[in-house]
Parts: sequence; C-alpha cells; structure tokens
Amino acid sequence: MIFLYIAATLASIYLIAITTVFLFQEKFLFRATREMNKTPKDMGWTFQETLLDVQGHKTHLWHIPATQETRRTILFSHGNAGNISDRLRSISIFRDMGYNVIAYDYGGYGKSSGSPSEKRCCQDIRAVWDYAISELNYNPEHIILHGRSLGAGPTAYLATQINAGIVILESTFTTIPDVTRRHYPLLPKWTLSRNQFNTLERISKITTPVLVVHGKKDTLIPYAHGKKLYENANQPKGFLDIDGEHHEGFWMSGKDYTDGLKEFIDQHITA
Repeated sequence: MIFLYIAATLASIYLIAITTVFLFQEKFLFRATREMNKTPKDMGWTFQETLLDVQGHKTHLWHIPATQETRRTILFSHGNAGNISDRLRSISIFRDMGYNVIAYDYGGYGKSSGSPSEKRCCQDIRAVWDYAISELNYNPEHIILHGRSLGAGPTAYLATQINAGIVILESTFTTIPDVTRRHYPLLPKWTLSRNQFNTLERISKITTPVLVVHGKKDTLIPYAHGKKLYENANQPKGFLDIDGEHHEGFWMSGKDYTDGLKEFIDQHITA
C-alpha cells in the first residue's frame, strides 16, 4: 500500500507541475522587465522614441540613425529576457558597422503595454515594419531583419509576410517545444502549445536571403537547431559559426561576428 501511496503522490505532483506550466506558460517563456536601465541618450546617440498603436496597446521603439548617411537599417528583435534598454551593447555593434537601427519591445516589455505572447510579438514586429516603411521612409530592400534567440521567432514570421533585404536568425530554435523537450524531457508537448514559434516551418517559406548564426558552445539552444534551420532555408543562404555561450556568442566572437555579418550583407545589399 505504501508504494501505491507514493506513486499516487508523485503522479499528483507531476500533474500539478505540468498543469501549472501550461496555465502560466507565458511567464516561463517571456522574462520581461519593465524598468528601463539606460537609453540611447546615455550612449550619446541621437534617437527618436515612438509608441505605436497595436491592437489597443502600445509598442515602444527606438529609431537610432547611423552617424553617417546610409540606406542600410537593422530591425532588431531581442531575446526573451529584459527589454531593449539591456541591448545597447548589441545596438552599438550595429552602429559601429555603419547601420541605422530600429529596436523595439514586445508587449509587456519595457514601455510596451499589454502582455507578451507569440501572437503579440508578431503583431509588434509587423507594426514596427510598417512604421519603418511608411513613416521613416526606409526602402524594404535595404532593411535587415535581425532576430536573436526568441527574437528570431517574430522575425521569421515577418519574413514570410514581406520582402526585406536580408534575414538574420541568430542563436535560435527550430520550435519552442523542441527546446523545452531537451531541457525538460518529462514535460508533454502540449505544455507550451500556445507559443510554438515554428521557425523551422517558416524558414522554408522565406524567399529573402537568410543568414543563420549559431555557436557550437551554445548549451541553451543546441547548435543542431541552427544547422537544421540552415538546411531547410532556401537559397541564397549562409551559415556563420560564432564562439561562446548562448548569451555572449556575438560579443565574444568580436570581429569574426561583425565581418561575417558584413560579408553576407554586402553580397546581397549593394546600396
């Protein structure tokens, strides 16, 4: 009888655990913070701050022009934690490369109102894209969609809807459930079913040149995810190996990272 009691107790704990993950899956996936630690002003950069109307909510963005005139613009989608005030180091890399940068926050992050979800992230990036074209007057052919980690999810979505200059998917997953199963093999597939971010399916529909960036030392999202995305992407495409762990690969790789990005961009955006 004692074994049946233990088994029943463990089964109850397991059921409670997976139900909790299912009910609060957005809390597990989206690690948003509201506090803005810094702004481009702290870096000495000229910038414009805008709040876009998105389905009754507001989506916050920074438009940070390059120091010299250029047509090339990075539309940057960040990872699942923090907000854009934590991405100034990434933005500085793109600015040092000579590009304009548009960075934005998903719903529930920073100054963006509402709550995050896959649907809301996709609405956010579409609104930012429309703003870049209609209000900032950027040419779609000169815009580089850059999504890092979770940010590659909405980036891949947008790339199936419009024609940009280039798509860069960095340190990202095939799908969210694929990552979840690796780290939590006992969780059923349906526990994170509301937010799939099926980048593997979407990448096969992208006709824009795609650069996949990933590192072999990435233990959060395995290197195999990046390779599988690359294999399923259409030509023209490229793959860039970087060094370091998931959150630091772009920084630790230094010149290898920036040279790799610039080489691919120069191949496909001539202006």
